[in-house]
Amino acid sequence: EGRMVVLSLVLGLSEQDDFANIPDLQPAGTQPNQPNAQGDKRLPAGGKVVNTAPVAGQPSQDESDRKTEPHSSVSDLANSLTSEMLMLSPGSEDDEGHEGVSRENLGRIQFSVGYNFQESTLTVKIMKAQELPAKDFSGTSDPFVKIYLLPDKKHKLETKVKRKNLNPHWNETFLFEGFPYEKVVQRVLYLQVLDYDRFSRNDPIGEVSIPLNKVDLTQMQTFWKDLKPCSDGSGSRGELLLSLCYNPSANSIVVNIIKARNLKAMDIGGTSDPYVKVWLMYKDKRVEKKKTVVMKRCLNPVFNESFAFDIPTERLRETTIVITVMDKDRLSRNDVIGKIYLSWKSGPGEVKHWKDMIARPRQAVAQWHQLKA
Repeated sequence: EGRMVVLSLVLGLSEQDDFANIPDLQPAGTQPNQPNAQGDKRLPAGGKVVNTAPVAGQPSQDESDRKTEPHSSVSDLANSLTSEMLMLSPGSEDDEGHEGVSRENLGRIQFSVGYNFQESTLTVKIMKAQELPAKDFSGTSDPFVKIYLLPDKKHKLETKVKRKNLNPHWNETFLFEGFPYEKVVQRVLYLQVLDYDRFSRNDPIGEVSIPLNKVDLTQMQTFWKDLKPCSDGSGSRGELLLSLCYNPSANSIVVNIIKARNLKAMDIGGTSDPYVKVWLMYKDKRVEKKKTVVMKRCLNPVFNESFAFDIPTERLRETTIVITVMDKDRLSRNDVIGKIYLSWKSGPGEVKHWKDMIARPRQAVAQWHQLKA
């Protein structure tokens, strides 16, 4: 009994502001994450939850560095659960896509789940992921996984962050102790893979959800599931038209921010006040920043602003241009609508634009880009 009391004190909810915008979230007097003498992490979540897989030689992640997402896809998913969703079979291929969202490859995740009836414990093991998309301008990602038992949105567990890895291995086990079986089968296991970012909010990579009433929990079942786009609207942030002009003799690139269309509304009034930031990055370091004027209450703004950056030819291979469309807010911090990373090692559309720019020197090469979270 004493052990159970200790379990409830250790792994805390220092990130409870993940759901600060959800009306039904009540503040809890929880403790920040602290490892116990064995390195385990624990969390009260209807029962007791234990992370039983400390990785030898791996430094623990400083939770205070993690930035939470202001618009959580977990809330959206929890609020959209219906009886039809609960009928989905975890082994079915019918749930592989979202309506209206292009089925880009977001990678896949391997995990296992099972239930111990004698100890009333649900076990979830996060094993590994493969072929994750690059979210950082360096052409890689720093992935970690959040684990929820929906519809409970207050409590979550997280794996360690795997630095610069598109095929991470976690092999971490989480025990949800003290959960009666009749309650477990009413839950939906939800896994969200994110890219950790020290300097801004973490970028969602993809998600998986499995109704536990459709899983044979009498023994550990292992699944490979394709990641779906996170249900926070990240697939519909709008598009940006811009041109690139490379001048090898002048060692410069001119970026022309032309216009945007169908931007995501970030304000209560159903609109946004967009502007664009352009960062020149070299070897993962910020070198120079430019930005456009703010266009008031407009989801289809026309900017037509050009910015020149000095880039020696020998630095092109290690150069990235990061373009961020922002929503200006006078009363709080500005919101990110979406980003574009332009380099020779970004996504397919971005790489094409970069190569076209180099292949056609002294010409302005224009292309539409889908904004990403």
